[in-house]
Amino acid sequence: MANLPDIEVLLNECRFEATRSSGSGGQNVNKVSTKVILIFNVLESNVLGVEQKEIFLTKLHTRISKNSIFRISSGRERTQLANRKLVIEKFFKLVEKAFETEEERIATMPSRSSKLKRIESKKALSGKKAERGQRWTEGDDN
Repeated sequence: MANLPDIEVLLNECRFEATRSSGSGGQNVNKVSTKVILIFNVLESNVLGVEQKEIFLTKLHTRISKNSIFRISSGRERTQLANRKLVIEKFFKLVEKAFETEEERIATMPSRSSKLKRIESKKALSGKKAERGQRWTEGDDN
């Protein structure tokens, strides 16, 4: 996470909207706007640098519209405040995951014992299958 932006400052560039939530909640759903949507315009961000914007756009491309607008919503809870907290948590997790640096895998050779185990298991399986064929041919008197 070498070039992780300051998420708290990034959150100040986000806009929040509240809408009516679907699902359970009885009459609460029909009259109270509890679903919260976090909206973040990636290209207009002053916090993110050019390279960070590219990383954000490529890693989170499935959640970003053609206008470079990133949206997350939550309507799970029955209060707007609780849904707002959930949306902020999701945003933090997604941004952290997007800016994680993946460690390069060091290629290794399989050990001699692992090769032998693999060959032994293949021999056992082929022997089991060969026995199945013999059972059927032994019983036939043609």
